[in-house]
Amino acid sequence: MKIGVLRIGSVDSTVIERVQENLKMVFPKTTYTLLDEALPIPKEAYDEKRQQHRSNIILTTIRAQTAKQKTLDRILGVIDTDIFVSPLSYVFGQAECLGKAALISLHRLRQEFYNKKPDTDLFIERATKEAVHELGHTFGLQHCSNPFCVMYFSNSIFDTDRKQSLFCNKCYMKVETKTDKHREKA
Repeated sequence: MKIGVLRIGSVDSTVIERVQENLKMVFPKTTYTLLDEALPIPKEAYDEKRQQHRSNIILTTIRAQTAKQKTLDRILGVIDTDIFVSPLSYVFGQAECLGKAALISLHRLRQEFYNKKPDTDLFIERATKEAVHELGHTFGLQHCSNPFCVMYFSNSIFDTDRKQSLFCNKCYMKVETKTDKHREKA
């Protein structure tokens, strides 16, 4: 399977490289490509009143890229601004459930957002968890009731910190079934 990683706006490529390395441990039979050109954040995604960006509009932009990138099976968009989807006040990411487009936001994953000292390793760990979670949705996985499974819904950063970057056995079997079917088609 081939996943393209797409920067939306200005995103530190070092962060993306480290997340890609971590993703290789979760999806070892997958190749990752950092797409050369970053996309601008769609102007229409910005909500002036909330001072946040609408994740569903950004996800639509990523979906349009999946049609152009025929050699890729999925595209993971990475943005470094605050995002939301109604009715939630914010989200760490969003994805097409059983689709090709996923999005994560780095904005609320940094310790500095919570007025704490920077912790690069924790930041990368959180970004990896959110990337795995959103990619899991592209395989058709729903939220899991196991609070340690990466597919558990993160209502706050505490939920993200508690869960692992791996699927529980039940979710793992579903992903393996989907990726096995994908390999058979290739």
